[in-house]
Amino acid sequence: SGFNSIGHMDTMLRGRHQIGHSKEGEEFIQNVFHVLSQIFTGKERSNLAICWLQYEISKVIQCLQAKKKKKLKAQGRKSKKLAKNFLKAPDNRNNLCLWKLYAYLEWLLGNTDDARKVFDTALCTAGTGGLKSAQLCSLSLLYAQLEVELLESTEGAVTSRAVHILTKLTENGPYVPYSGQMLSVNVLKARKTYEHALQDYLSKTPVSDQDQVNDTDQLVNLVGCYALFQYLTVGIDAAVLIYTQASEKLEASGSQKCENTGENFGILNFPTALEAVTLLHTNLLRFHMKISVYPLNPLREALTEALKRYPSNQSLWRSYIHIQRKSHSASKARRFFDSVTRSTNSLEPWLFAIQAEQMRKKLTEKVQRADVGEIHCTIPETGLTNRIVALFEHAVQSENGTHCPLLWRMYLNFMV
Repeated sequence: SGFNSIGHMDTMLRGRHQIGHSKEGEEFIQNVFHVLSQIFTGKERSNLAICWLQYEISKVIQCLQAKKKKKLKAQGRKSKKLAKNFLKAPDNRNNLCLWKLYAYLEWLLGNTDDARKVFDTALCTAGTGGLKSAQLCSLSLLYAQLEVELLESTEGAVTSRAVHILTKLTENGPYVPYSGQMLSVNVLKARKTYEHALQDYLSKTPVSDQDQVNDTDQLVNLVGCYALFQYLTVGIDAAVLIYTQASEKLEASGSQKCENTGENFGILNFPTALEAVTLLHTNLLRFHMKISVYPLNPLREALTEALKRYPSNQSLWRSYIHIQRKSHSASKARRFFDSVTRSTNSLEPWLFAIQAEQMRKKLTEKVQRADVGEIHCTIPETGLTNRIVALFEHAVQSENGTHCPLLWRMYLNFMV
């Protein structure tokens, strides 16, 4: 094709084949990891192992999306071998972040029971930090989220494995794997513990910058665990209330910090904390709509508010496009894309606006084609084509768009 893509470009289609990780690009990335792992030691080496495993997981997810079973099997074997080798290293044996990624990898490969064993082992060896340990909270949150995704409805969720995990986290004692029993008194105690812990975090003023960064991660994990706990034991409204409280407090501490410039007030990393809390909030709403009847408006409002504030967050844009596909009127989404692209320099709004229109065009063509092979409709859909070309033209004229290879390739690809 005249060029090789390093890594992958998942927005491009070549014939029927999705462009995946090209062989040369893959070799290059693997070489970089190998060379660096020999140079680094200690903490840096552990961090590199985390990055490497995250990269392997991204390839597994790509195989899952492309539904390539054979490739998934081979990729799974390679990734698992790598993860096990990392965990054998003496420095990494107690690294909860690596344990978490390994368990997640097993879960993605469909080995739910093995993944549970890994999660349980990690929680048992993690000690008794409870809500004070950011890594323990993060591990429990992911485990609970994956368990919740297996639920078909929230009825009877109070006795589920997810509630057990979130309850055990508050007890500060050694973790005991799930046995199918849940005591209501433990659930009540856990709710009180979460409530007090959240109030403490929201009212506390960190001392040093490092404390603030740690507190930010911890606050996001705590809010996630508490909201998920409330969702399973009380309902969606109780969970949304926690996200709202946390967001309001973070916004207030952020604006106060802006007024007292020079003073280190509130949470230093508040935009990232606020962004992460918003992401948890919108993901929970999306999940709830999947398993039960719930209006679309709260999710749409939460997403539009968040995207005005974080126009370069790809996960939020994906959720936004996903819900807009369900609506037959494109005008509201178009007006929104237009207002965001005017107010920001980031390129993501352009790329997602183009993707949304291309999806619409694909849908229109699918509907207009007859069921006898590739007979194209007699009236071509030129309106959407012109709109997409206009979007590309505006995007490549923007400062960031001019220097974005992906955008130019997408434009050439579309014109072909």
